[in-house]
Amino acid sequence: MSADSRRFVVIGGGLAGLASAVWLAEAGKNVTLLERRGSLGGRTHAVRADAVDDVADNGQHVIASGYHHLYRYLESVGTREHIKFPKSSVLRWPDGRKVTLRTTGPGAIRTLMGVHPDASWAERFQATRATLLLGWQALNQPADLADLTTAQWFERVGMPAKAREALWDWLALGIAAEPVDRESAKVFANVMATGIRLGIRHRIPVTIGYPTVDLDTLYIKGALKVFAERGVEVRYRSVARRIVIIDGKVTGVVLADGTVVPADAVVCAVPNSNIAGLLDDLPEHAEIYAAADKLGYTPIVSTNLYLDRPLGTETEFEALIGGTGVIDEVFDRQRMHGRSTDKAWLYCLTTSGAYDQIQKTNDEIVAEQLDLLRRYYPQARDAEIVQAQVVRMPKATFSQVVGTDSLRPPQKTSVPSLVLAGDWTATDWSATMESAVQSAAKAVDLLLGRAR
Repeated sequence: MSADSRRFVVIGGGLAGLASAVWLAEAGKNVTLLERRGSLGGRTHAVRADAVDDVADNGQHVIASGYHHLYRYLESVGTREHIKFPKSSVLRWPDGRKVTLRTTGPGAIRTLMGVHPDASWAERFQATRATLLLGWQALNQPADLADLTTAQWFERVGMPAKAREALWDWLALGIAAEPVDRESAKVFANVMATGIRLGIRHRIPVTIGYPTVDLDTLYIKGALKVFAERGVEVRYRSVARRIVIIDGKVTGVVLADGTVVPADAVVCAVPNSNIAGLLDDLPEHAEIYAAADKLGYTPIVSTNLYLDRPLGTETEFEALIGGTGVIDEVFDRQRMHGRSTDKAWLYCLTTSGAYDQIQKTNDEIVAEQLDLLRRYYPQARDAEIVQAQVVRMPKATFSQVVGTDSLRPPQKTSVPSLVLAGDWTATDWSATMESAVQSAAKAVDLLLGRAR
């Protein structure tokens, strides 16, 4: 059988699956994509707000300048131009204090050295010393780092409380979606090390940007165009139950209705929460299932608030310090997307590590988030809600607490024609879009026999 006549099946239409299918199609392969739902995107997609005739997202994304695999995907689907990097962001305290963070150029370095408005010069010096020590230990990791929480690591290097409040605690929580007293220090250190290496390689500090379009436009619509042009078959409502392996080779994928999709190679690109049963024919399936189960899940709650007036934000996204005890960020979609305010102003709030919030009702969450805005923005005190959307993701990412770093399985399996993909597999990043797409790049290279 010639290489071009082989049947490649991708299981899962999230970002890892989309990238795998796009790049296999670019290589001229015969690709079938199986998606269990009626639409693509997995945990990243747009949501319709009918009352205001608008398109929001199921969770606001931010994108680091070091996400090179993600940029490769966006170039493949024709949407790379829709990423923008602002020059600054704002930190706010409920008593009216605020600080502007520089996110590009030399100002980004100064941001890391301590930006709390009440920090003394001694505390800023201490923060600078602790930051340099963090960087050194990220690149030269102590043997016991995997046994520490990020909070314990910060204490060990002497990071001042004000520097943690103004930057480091919420930065770490944003990276791993876990409170710093639960998050694995090694996870945060690995991401720091990756960022430092990329910054040195490209001679610019890693900075944070955002999409200027909705997530369907950014990730999905372009992929569908590629699929149409290159003959990729997308099968919706196709629930994969088991990957068939005979004599060490993949032969097909059994669906929930009993039908078998013929396959000569498979990319299994499902979240760790959906992996059970699919790999039963793989010799090492028990170890992979155990790792997927031990990795667990972290909840994230996103709230889209359409208000009848502007809040008075100064930058595209702002961080609220001392809010609910977890990371609170406000995204101004007018500034980010240039959206019309004829019907309402849209503000998106994301709560990572939302273990308490996800247990509440939608009304309770909306009331809590509106009250949060009123504490920080005087203009919000008389604001009325035109429409509100609450998006609960109880299994938003795999959990990145102490003891989980070594659990992430590689993309390569003992069967050469079966590879794994997904943000929970072993990559240079935490649970991010870049991790998902990097895993896809590794998986596709394995199937195509390419070494990177």
